[in-house]
Amino acid sequence: MQTTSISIYNLMLQFFQKNEPVQKVKAGTVLFHEKDQVEHVYLLLKGSISLGRVHLRGKDFILKVLNERELIVEYQLFKAHPHYQIYAKSLTDCELLFIKREQFEEFIQTDPEAMNALVEWLSTGYLKAQMKCQDLIMNGKKGGLYSILIRLCHSYGVPTGNGILIDLPLTHQELANLTYGTREVIQRTLKELREKDIILYENQKFTIKNMAYLKREVDCQNCASEICGIN
Repeated sequence: MQTTSISIYNLMLQFFQKNEPVQKVKAGTVLFHEKDQVEHVYLLLKGSISLGRVHLRGKDFILKVLNERELIVEYQLFKAHPHYQIYAKSLTDCELLFIKREQFEEFIQTDPEAMNALVEWLSTGYLKAQMKCQDLIMNGKKGGLYSILIRLCHSYGVPTGNGILIDLPLTHQELANLTYGTREVIQRTLKELREKDIILYENQKFTIKNMAYLKREVDCQNCASEICGIN
């Protein structure tokens, strides 16, 4: 008989929430910078967090956008004196649990169920990263934008009468940071999509009116939503 595994998020929530207070942070708060020494891992209870890197020339690249019920672990596990490889910044007001790195690693090493759940979570993250790289390499800047819009729909999509609303405020610059392009290219491509009645953009939120068009242009393979997300 097949059993349903419990996610690493749920296991950690059950274990740590009784002792760790909920921390509230405002939109725009930096949780950690690149190269900071690792002190905590985080459970994101509510809100949205962007993870990214800043190039030496100042260009900001967003690697992932996390919404609620996510685990934030952005370092080499079980390494002495590790440092964060990327930054984390809140896009909205958020609620989180701050868990000390040492406590997290001890929990993983002493609980076989937690270790199995972590491996499953990491392997899913690896596949997501592989698929995003494939989309950006094979489809170019325009196709990369289409792919990001599809992924945003899977992570933040809300069905409406006009199509699928991406319920996350995004500026053109933030979308450019997600696609590793320039704001000018993104603005031009979005203008084309609006003129073709593929998308709407109101109050910094996108609505995808014709998802089939975007999927056709990038030869979408209709991967499971847990793989095809922005997180």
